Amino acid sequence: MTDRVRPYMFYDIAVSICSTCYRKVEGKILFEDDKVYLTKRCPQHGAEKVLMADDVDYYRRSREVFLKKPEMPARYNTPVLYGCPYDCGLCGDHEQHSCLSIIEIADFCNLSCPICYAESGPTRQQFRTLAEIEFMLDAVVKNELEPDVVQISGGEPTMHPDFFAVLDLAKQRPIKHLMVNTNGLRIAKDEAFVERLATYMPGFELYLQFDSFKEEALVELRGKDLREVRMQALEKLNRHGISTTLVVTLKKGLNDDEIGKIIEFALQQPCVRGVTLQPIQAAGRLEGYDPATDRLTLTEVRRRILEQTDIFRPEDIIPVPCHPDSLAMAYALKLGGSVTPLTGMIDPQLLIDGGRNTIIYEKDNVLREQLFKLFSTNHSPDSGAASLRDLLCCLPQAEVTPGIGYENLFRVLIVQFIDAQSFDLRSVKKTCVHIVHPDGRLIPFDTYNMFYRDDLEETRLKPLRDEILPALAGRKAKHLTGEDQVRVAADGAAVEGVDLGPALLVAELGAGDGA
Repeated sequence: MTDRVRPYMFYDIAVSICSTCYRKVEGKILFEDDKVYLTKRCPQHGAEKVLMADDVDYYRRSREVFLKKPEMPARYNTPVLYGCPYDCGLCGDHEQHSCLSIIEIADFCNLSCPICYAESGPTRQQFRTLAEIEFMLDAVVKNELEPDVVQISGGEPTMHPDFFAVLDLAKQRPIKHLMVNTNGLRIAKDEAFVERLATYMPGFELYLQFDSFKEEALVELRGKDLREVRMQALEKLNRHGISTTLVVTLKKGLNDDEIGKIIEFALQQPCVRGVTLQPIQAAGRLEGYDPATDRLTLTEVRRRILEQTDIFRPEDIIPVPCHPDSLAMAYALKLGGSVTPLTGMIDPQLLIDGGRNTIIYEKDNVLREQLFKLFSTNHSPDSGAASLRDLLCCLPQAEVTPGIGYENLFRVLIVQFIDAQSFDLRSVKKTCVHIVHPDGRLIPFDTYNMFYRDDLEETRLKPLRDEILPALAGRKAKHLTGEDQVRVAADGAAVEGVDLGPALLVAELGAGDGA
């Protein structure tokens, strides 16, 4: 009988896409050799087996324990017609609002990185006009009312000819926290520019590219040795007290051995409030990158943090409840020259074993609510510090310091964006990092880079939609433009006020006289 037992544990079914043709395919989630795999088969391009996690226990807890009810945007932007992921914008079938909204103000960049999901570079001279940017900012406000975090990105946003006017437009809106994503080149060389950046504090933060201390890794990822540039930029940011997060793009076997060193370095920088670790998403420009050998999963990055630094323990790095598959976070306190992991102050059984005895959470609703409130990507450092004080009040062993603030808080965030290889529709529906399309749609980062960036909507997505159209032939369809409003079905209920923006094909639900 034992020779008829499969060599894995079947955990769940999955809806994925073929990484060649991007058509939907069925898949399975399997546990094998203490790892999690997604297997899938395309009738045309054959089978794929993708490593999803190297830690079965963590993967299960992210799916079964760290859950919260979805939070909706104030409005949806596109109707449900072709099905996920072919309706993005946000459609009424998406399960999470925008914790972080990204506005790309330029395609131009002063680097031509071999790895770039946006395929930016010096040859792309496009800059969004102020009117276009204002429209995109307003789209975020319409969806979120008071957006938690908006990130100005590119290309290289600091090279925009009206860069500070863009920041002014953002600051005029009810945005709680403003970020700028930058490679740091201008910051390293332009003292006056940095002085002016400092005037946008508080509620302002730089997302500074910081991939490695090694020349060979920087050349492979960025095309140049940028070590001196990074240090010059940090010297100015420290001197002017501009809140900064170091952002590390990770490639397996290239710079994943430096994670601990980067975290320890960041802790010594007065201006640095955290480190974000992002494994490469297989999208855009991918010179010298093979997803079969170079992919890193979230749990592999988490394991390397634990192996390379003594600061965090396993119970300190936990899933982020708004999108636990793709986000993991750890908070630490910097007090009196020492670093103390925040989650280390909480009984590990409460955090890690909660799934085995969920009634523990129910016994202490205040702590549970404060924990979920703190571990969310929609925090600015200021609001995170406020939540931290609230959480410490729930912990009898933690001494609360009234003056605790932004400078005492340090966050490590792992962000694993979904690509065609790791695509799991269940997880895609929960993504909370969204890119603002120039036409006003808010599209998940993951699917934007697969289907909606530049001409992909025409070259890749349209043929897939065209294959689905015959199935919609029994429905009456029409084109709506501009501010026309429609009623679409979402989760069996009618949703009012979907602002379509550009012309979209919209099915009139319940009509039966054909298209």
